[in-house]
Amino acid sequence: MAETAVSPLIDRLLHLLSQEAKLLGGIHGEVAEIKDELESIQSFLKDADAKAAAEQDIDEGVKTWVKQVREVAFHIDIAIDQYLLQVALHDPHPSGFRGTLQKTTHLLKTIIPRHNIAAKIQETKASIQKINERSKRYGFQSTAQGSCCGARGISWNNDPRKDTLYLDNADVVGIESSIDELISWLVGGSPHRTVVSVVGMGGLGKTTLTKKVYDNQMVKGHFDCHAWISVSQSYKIEDLLRSIIKQFCEGRKELPSSGIDAMDEQLLVNKLRDYLPQKRYVVVFDDVWKIEFWDSIKHSLPDNQIGGRIIITTRNSEVANYCKKSSHVHVYKLQPLTRDKAWDLFCKRAFQFDFEGHCPANLEKLSHDIVEKCGGLPLAIVAIGGLLSTKEKNMFEWKNLHDSLGFEFGRNPHLSSVNKILSLSFEDLPYNLKSCFLYLGMYPEDYSINCIRLFRQWIAEGFVKEIEGKTLEEVAQEFLIELIHRSLVQVSEVKLDGKVRRCRLHDLLHEIVLQKMKDLSFCHVLLKQESSFEGLVQRMSVNKVSYNVLKGFKEKKIHSLLLFNLDALPKSFMSHFFSNFKFLKVMDFEEAPLDHIPKDVGSLFHLRYLSLRNTKVKKLPKSIGKLQNLETLDLKQTLVSELPIEINRLRKLRHLLAYYHDYGLDFSLASQKGVKIQKGVGCLEELQKLYFVDLNHGGVDLVKDMGKLRQLRKLGVKNLSKETMRALCASIATMNHLQSLDIASISEDEIIDLQSISTPLQCLQRLYIKGHLEKFPDWIPKLQHLGKLGIYWSKLNEDPMKALQNLPNLLELEISRQAYNGEQLHIKMGGFPKLKILNLQFLNALRSLMIDQGALPLVEKFVIGRSPQLKEVPCGILHLRNLKELRFIDMHKEFEESLDPELGSHYWIIEHVPIVYLLHKVRTGFYDLEARILRSKHLIGS
Repeated sequence: MAETAVSPLIDRLLHLLSQEAKLLGGIHGEVAEIKDELESIQSFLKDADAKAAAEQDIDEGVKTWVKQVREVAFHIDIAIDQYLLQVALHDPHPSGFRGTLQKTTHLLKTIIPRHNIAAKIQETKASIQKINERSKRYGFQSTAQGSCCGARGISWNNDPRKDTLYLDNADVVGIESSIDELISWLVGGSPHRTVVSVVGMGGLGKTTLTKKVYDNQMVKGHFDCHAWISVSQSYKIEDLLRSIIKQFCEGRKELPSSGIDAMDEQLLVNKLRDYLPQKRYVVVFDDVWKIEFWDSIKHSLPDNQIGGRIIITTRNSEVANYCKKSSHVHVYKLQPLTRDKAWDLFCKRAFQFDFEGHCPANLEKLSHDIVEKCGGLPLAIVAIGGLLSTKEKNMFEWKNLHDSLGFEFGRNPHLSSVNKILSLSFEDLPYNLKSCFLYLGMYPEDYSINCIRLFRQWIAEGFVKEIEGKTLEEVAQEFLIELIHRSLVQVSEVKLDGKVRRCRLHDLLHEIVLQKMKDLSFCHVLLKQESSFEGLVQRMSVNKVSYNVLKGFKEKKIHSLLLFNLDALPKSFMSHFFSNFKFLKVMDFEEAPLDHIPKDVGSLFHLRYLSLRNTKVKKLPKSIGKLQNLETLDLKQTLVSELPIEINRLRKLRHLLAYYHDYGLDFSLASQKGVKIQKGVGCLEELQKLYFVDLNHGGVDLVKDMGKLRQLRKLGVKNLSKETMRALCASIATMNHLQSLDIASISEDEIIDLQSISTPLQCLQRLYIKGHLEKFPDWIPKLQHLGKLGIYWSKLNEDPMKALQNLPNLLELEISRQAYNGEQLHIKMGGFPKLKILNLQFLNALRSLMIDQGALPLVEKFVIGRSPQLKEVPCGILHLRNLKELRFIDMHKEFEESLDPELGSHYWIIEHVPIVYLLHKVRTGFYDLEARILRSKHLIGS
């Protein structure tokens, strides 16, 4: 785990040596030597980490050595930050004679910081050399010397996973249907070789389930040859192949070939292929970690077309997907136990010798809370239940365990197996993903994390490196997907296009992450009234404590500070806040009780991420322009209405998000306000997201300037007028990477002409147009990647469905607020092949909605509302067999009466829809509706 401190530092030193050579001046050689020393230590650190993960004996000297490595890495990092800050304070910008004069002055002024850093580096280099020498005393090996696949494995004697092979039936609940389904896949189906992959996070019961299936008499009798192979992280393919041959022979009471122990991989593969032509086999590969494992064994188990089966258990869904290249594959995603099943299992273990297996009333609430923390993980439920079975059955013992569960995982032998099994997934990660994963622990337990927010913080921390052809944000998204595939991160919300919107950590993983963050000095999580903290800390997460507590951490040189559920942040405290935390890279004030940003925010030279989202801040100080490294400025739902011109100095800015939506008003052009920015914004060439810009300020010159922002992925503008319209179209035409565009006119009557965007925006995925369109733009139907489209106040006279229904990838369509003035909309057969959500509202003239059979084949949610002339239920809804939810909002009385389940003349049209809502406006504002479920197939009595 110590590698997570050293590897990022080496990357940083490499960057400094290549990109900042001028800044380093005379200390360039010293920094290069430190980098070389750290690289020589790095390989030994990997060996130390592997030994720790394998629970091998590590003496106190080694632990001290690892701690010293972490500490020196921390001090080097801080020294670099201090040096760069000092240099930046005197960094000249002007050119010419004045510039030359200032550069000379700059060199003189930085002599002292250069001298100081040189002395510090000499001291650090000596420390590292001593540490490097000590590494040789402890017998560490460079990781390059290993020959087996994967990381260092855990010996069988210490492997907690072996217990799952011998569980009592009392410890196995809730998998009966899973067993039946897997057996049917093994003994039935295609005669071709088939891989059955059981996927799920550690401790979920993959091995237990598979063993029950493997031992089933029907399975035993169906196959001629059987083998169970434990793979794990460390394996030699020759050993696995020998074990298969020996188990096949043993099961058939045959002797294996002589000399099998001396055979190489190729001979073993040939031996198996010769043995299996007329035999039906089943082989279990338990606990596969590496995606490429399939390449190692696919040739040894041939497709003899008589029903051969291979079962793979894995934590990584990509292992299963990889097999699809050359075999039929069934994937079984094992789910956590339901609450009822989890409770049954807990009671069986915790009260196995008391109360006849039932929980006493006085312990029920605490017991339910403990079970809830287990998140349906059988391994944890069995372990914690077993531990509680040894304790007195009283509130004190139960509450003590509940409140200290994370600590107990690290020290209590009853829970060590849980800790080891869950930690294995972490230890298998590359160092950059380890840092990304640990960062999730900075968020509170059960917190649903906004993925975009997380990506920007990862990038600001330097965890994400550039890959040619991809943005940093795209690389970060790939990192998250890998963590999800490895069953380390759970998906809590998905977008329509399948991308993850929000994610979370399993409660038990969160507990383990908290402990690892503490061990690594990665982050200090402040959950109680601590006035001071001993030791190194790079990051802080503060949750539900008084702001006064932060005063005790002002000298800690913290990189990241995340605040949650604070009671107050008064001006008197904030006036000294930034001077106390001058090394911050990430400062997240989201939803903090904050209404003021001090002028000295500009002193945070290293700051890359600043979020004031959902605060009461009204104004940004001009010193914001000094934040040379700022990448994200998030002002969503703040009261900031105008940005100082100094913003245009932030040449590394990637995301500028600023608007305020007044949810107390009905949805209108005035309910959402953008921000005024100054001319010169074209200098921000790294910008990827810019919304919303108030075009009523800055005029045509500002809009033309925006045309220089060639890297934009998302653009939102407010108050578009005739004067700025043509310039905006010209600027948009230069934005070749644009994926999201939101345009709002200055009033509902202002006619906007978007026809002059002559070149289709090939990358556009989301488009929202709010304003009077004289003609529907010809280029919109050509948008092959468009996934979301919203049209409002457009007053179209021609049916837009004709132009839109052939869009191949459209998932969501909203036509609302007098966007269409015609009397009829017609969706023809085959129209909207991928649409999932259709929203038609405030269409005052609409009398008829025709939906042909074969139209909208995938639509799941349909909203019809506030269209007073539409008095009959569209009978084409009958054809929408995939529809899951139907909403009618403020429809005519005659319309609603026809839907009555008992007497309604049109109820037959919608009776196949699981949930039908009738909604009515009850107040002013965005959340203005009161809902009534008309009827639900799944909610009896609704």
